[in-house]
Amino acid sequence: MREWKKSSRVVLVAAISILLAACAAKSPYPPDVADALDAAGDNRSELEAVLSHYVLGDDSLKLEAAYYLIGNMEGHSYATYILRDTTGAEVDFDVLDYSDFKELIAAVDTLEQQHGVLDFERDEKIDDLSHITSDFLINQIDYAFKAWREKPWAKQLLFDNFLEYVLPYRGSNEPLEPWRETFWEKYSDIEDSVANPTDPIEAARLINEDIKSWFGFDPRFYYHPTDLGLEEMLENGLGRCEDMTNVTIYAMRANGLAVTSDYTPYWANSGNNHAWNAIVSTDGIVIPFMGAESNPGDYGLANKLAKVYRKMFGKQMDNLVFQEKKQEAIPRWLAGKSYRDVTADYVDVCDVRFTFNRDIPDSVDIAYLCVFNSGEWKAIHWGRIEDSTAVFTDMGRDIAYLPALYMNEEIVPFGCPLIVGSDCVVWHVEHENGKTVSIQLTSTTRRKQEISTDGIAKIFLTPGQEYELSYWMDGWQSLGKKVASDTPLVFENVPAGCLYWLTAEDSDREERIFTIEDGAQVWW
Repeated sequence: MREWKKSSRVVLVAAISILLAACAAKSPYPPDVADALDAAGDNRSELEAVLSHYVLGDDSLKLEAAYYLIGNMEGHSYATYILRDTTGAEVDFDVLDYSDFKELIAAVDTLEQQHGVLDFERDEKIDDLSHITSDFLINQIDYAFKAWREKPWAKQLLFDNFLEYVLPYRGSNEPLEPWRETFWEKYSDIEDSVANPTDPIEAARLINEDIKSWFGFDPRFYYHPTDLGLEEMLENGLGRCEDMTNVTIYAMRANGLAVTSDYTPYWANSGNNHAWNAIVSTDGIVIPFMGAESNPGDYGLANKLAKVYRKMFGKQMDNLVFQEKKQEAIPRWLAGKSYRDVTADYVDVCDVRFTFNRDIPDSVDIAYLCVFNSGEWKAIHWGRIEDSTAVFTDMGRDIAYLPALYMNEEIVPFGCPLIVGSDCVVWHVEHENGKTVSIQLTSTTRRKQEISTDGIAKIFLTPGQEYELSYWMDGWQSLGKKVASDTPLVFENVPAGCLYWLTAEDSDREERIFTIEDGAQVWW
């Protein structure tokens, strides 16, 4: 009996050992890394070569770093584009063929007269998982650790912050090119120039001062279809704000500085968007700056922020794309997997609650909050709809918003505009019970209010120019057109309490929305 029990125990232990070995053989890597290897296809061997390199080494942190990069690599890529006309024909175009932005715009107008509407069409998408090489990745990891361990200001940086802000090998969606060794060598003697070698902010300022001397902003690159790679940036010394942040990320991460790029997809009181750099200090304080332009501590943002997001390399599981929802389609700026909401690092914020007073389609359970930007309402944050109410977290204050749904891949306004005050009080902007008023208008956008010597408000309208006044009620409703003179434009029988928009004929629609308070235009 005893022999039977003993042999049974041996068999059981052997069986368990076989099962464990089988499980280990199935996947010796963390689940996200195993998934990435499966998705890499023919490039799997390159990624496994990186993992084998560090498994056989004696540095467990480098292996963790390799796991981090490979496990979060899905979705990171570079794409090439071709400019095509409405027939699909390719149109030759290079931003550097024109001496300045004005000449470029004139050339684009001429090309569209010849070819019709032009648009960049994606030609090829180059995914990191299927194209990155083991040599590139190992070089990136080794040089990142070299900087972290050798630069005096980097030694206090926590490993988690190192993973997020020093280790990643790309800044945005630029082509993959080796850059760490270039900037390690370029700034090899930077320690000799700092008064306090443990201060990362001082080191960042010194490096940025040098970048200013050889790289700068050029609006022509707004028409460049992709973010620039290092080779192009070094050759031209010019780029748009995205390129300025990327070259700064390269230079600083290569030297152990925890630098990333923050951005707002849409200004809240102006058109366009913006990206800038931020450095994370050893005590976790975030200090914004503009690479190649303005140093940490000296930089101020020009317009109001409804939302600020940070470009991350790792997947951010709180993002909308990872949430259970009825709709798969997501507005472009909110569909990413690797951005983090950092609005509260920049401005005072409020959670905004909105209750819809109309039936929500059964197929919809996500609502959006929009800002008015370049003539359109554009989604900048999302909230889940529960009992006809959505809560939008950490919204910038003193800003006009519009609640909306996303249906048939379009933003559909779904409620009246609302204004979030500086005290977080929210008020709805809608017609006051059929009341009408007479209003006098002096501008299409925020101006310094001035009174001329004869006591009349200064006019910022072009005499002889025709302007159209609209108010918002489930869309822009026209109140008619008038030609400006040297006195304010007067409109009668205007629905009171609404949101208004005064636009010039054939304008670029950058005019700002406003309310009327005590007879004056108040801008949003």
